[in-house]
Amino acid sequence: MTSIAGIVIALVLLMALAWRGVSVLLLAPLMALLAVLFSPDTPLLASYTQVFMKALGGFVVAFFPLFLLGAVFGKLMEDSGAARVIAHGIVRGLGSSRAVLAIVLACAVLTYGGVSLFVVAFAVYPIAAALFRQANLPKRLIPGTIALGAFTFTMTALPGTPAIQNAIPMPYFGTTPFAAPGLGLIGGAVMLVLGVLWLTRRAASARSRGEGYGDSDDEPVPTATADFSSGAFVRAIAPVVLVIALNYLLATWLLPALDTRYLAQAVYGATSIDAVRGIWAVIVALAAATVLLVILQRHALTGLAKTLDQGASSSVLPLLNTASQVGFGAVIASLAGFALLRDAVLAIAPDNPLVSMSIAVNILAGITGSASGGMSIALQTLGDTWLAMGQAAGISPELLHRVTAIATGGLDALPHNGAVITLLSICGLTHRQSYVDILVVAVLFPLLALAVVVTLGSAFGSF
Repeated sequence: MTSIAGIVIALVLLMALAWRGVSVLLLAPLMALLAVLFSPDTPLLASYTQVFMKALGGFVVAFFPLFLLGAVFGKLMEDSGAARVIAHGIVRGLGSSRAVLAIVLACAVLTYGGVSLFVVAFAVYPIAAALFRQANLPKRLIPGTIALGAFTFTMTALPGTPAIQNAIPMPYFGTTPFAAPGLGLIGGAVMLVLGVLWLTRRAASARSRGEGYGDSDDEPVPTATADFSSGAFVRAIAPVVLVIALNYLLATWLLPALDTRYLAQAVYGATSIDAVRGIWAVIVALAAATVLLVILQRHALTGLAKTLDQGASSSVLPLLNTASQVGFGAVIASLAGFALLRDAVLAIAPDNPLVSMSIAVNILAGITGSASGGMSIALQTLGDTWLAMGQAAGISPELLHRVTAIATGGLDALPHNGAVITLLSICGLTHRQSYVDILVVAVLFPLLALAVVVTLGSAFGSF
């Protein structure tokens, strides 16, 4: 029982101290070692060097290219102005009468194309502020609108998204980014449709009460000198289209057709193409899109070396934060008390691992305030168990992948989530002003979408 108490205390302190702004790089190893102290038979230093650091290193080895390429691609999209051109083009096409839908779709196109949600928030907010002011819609609805487009269906549900939340399950289940595409599209549609309806209704309610945009002092205004022509839009969106198309072609057709028998050799990890093609597809797609982006935007990228350096540097902290949470999960899984907690989670629905998986991933994502962190801990500790249970129950790895990915996007967006805090800061608003809408579109509706996908997957399998 003392071991279980240590695990619970470590999890609670991890959430509480992260909420107060303490770095996860410090918290994760300290809280892991605190949990070890409650298990007297478990060696402290060995738990750190042989369990925590080994798991951390394994995550870095597996996913460093995705974090690096994603950060560099996002920074290039930001500094070249391509992200802003895409957002402006979509907004201009839909018009101010569909302000909410325009901003949601602008964010969705960018994030589905591989642009970091943080870059999207910075790029889209000035356009959203101008559009909402023009439509006389409350500024307090902007964070929820951006969150719907950037934090929800394009991050977890849509098949093929290069988001890390869609990549992490691949090595565990031997799947590709396009796992269970039909269920992913259904889950994404639930989030998108309900989210837009909610925000549109909130906007109409505010208008009926006579509530306008609000205080507009010191508001950002998109530069008037930027090139928003149709040609500029095509050049800006071409790399995004390439990410999506090349990712699909590689994962589905090109990589499986190669002679990769050499992967069975020990020097290459004694693996198979099915285990690595998902990661390979995303790496090649992002790399090719980055090269195309540099070529098409070469005149706008006056400080290319600096942009590349800043993009590469910005990948390190998110990578190590998530890897540290993986290390924390590995230490927790090594403790005697974890077996009891694991059995309790798995006993929730012993014949359907989709249910226990959904609950465990969501709770851990909520505790850590991180979709990727919560998912990584869950898969590190229970991934093999869920896969074995799924095989025994006739549940395909593709369905396990999609449910795991969608499950990360629910409780992760609680108030202490770093992306939520950053988004509110960018918009100059508080939790009191705007979090209710974020809660509905980024927590409640994704949980509903997850329930729909689990129900359909349990009844009809993967499709």
